[in-house]
Amino acid sequence: MSMHFRDLAQQAAADGAITPDEILALRRAGWSDGRIEPEEAEAIFAINNAVADATPEWADFFVQALSEYVINAAEPRGYVTEAQGEWLIAHLDRDGRLESMAELELLAKVLDKAMNAPERLKSYAIQQIERTVLTGEGPTRGGGSLEAGRVTEAEARLLRRVIFAQAGDRPAAVSRSEAEMLFRIKDAALAADNAPEWKRLFVQGVGNYLQGFGGADPLTRERAAELEAFMNDSAVRIGGFFGRMAGSAMNGRLAKGFGRNGAAHDVFAEAAAAREVTGEEKGWLQSRIDADGQLDEYEQALLEFLAAE
Repeated sequence: MSMHFRDLAQQAAADGAITPDEILALRRAGWSDGRIEPEEAEAIFAINNAVADATPEWADFFVQALSEYVINAAEPRGYVTEAQGEWLIAHLDRDGRLESMAELELLAKVLDKAMNAPERLKSYAIQQIERTVLTGEGPTRGGGSLEAGRVTEAEARLLRRVIFAQAGDRPAAVSRSEAEMLFRIKDAALAADNAPEWKRLFVQGVGNYLQGFGGADPLTRERAAELEAFMNDSAVRIGGFFGRMAGSAMNGRLAKGFGRNGAAHDVFAEAAAAREVTGEEKGWLQSRIDADGQLDEYEQALLEFLAAE
């Protein structure tokens, strides 16, 4: 961390405020070497904790700088390590909950951008949004009277981003734990004046879990590192490898797998099978619907969606 960055951080923390010019100076100093260093990330969190009234400019810098650090600090870039995930949770969870919308946006951004992230970080993000909806207290509420058990448009959008995130439980798909969370929120907010976006998310989210096709599991950080090392090895002669393989028995298996429309057929067959709601899934859905002894408007909309699909 440069002396200039340290001085700026200490001054902002002492003032309890940060100006647009100071944010611009931090941005230039922080990215002078193309990446955020650990000491700089710590200083950015210290500023965020000290600033009494964070501006949109500060929130933008805070989210951009720290998401870059969490995702790209270690090789291979793009994967959140267990250590980075624990570091982020420890800094966000000082008193058991998030304090600002910028902190929740940081969580969502990390899951949006990362190729994969630790399960604990994914669960933590979901828990923070669910807690806010159920208790009426949290960073997604922008002042005024708080009402527990009501889903706002901002909360519905954040939930959508997190459960469909690239680094979520299932990339671009909804897991069972996420679908169960959607049911818990639905039950708690059933009588409230919820945002229209919430019903769409509930139906699409649970419907995606029951009929979704997520494809292959996300590539792990360890496997990505192995592949990166292979591709960066100047001694590897890929052309020679394929040349030696051409006359082997493996070549026949590859031709069968990648022959005319072969791979595409397999993918489409897997997708079609995934859309079929299994007996286990039907039992799960029935137990959720029967839990309160009534068929509410959200469950009715879900059943109509499944029937139409």
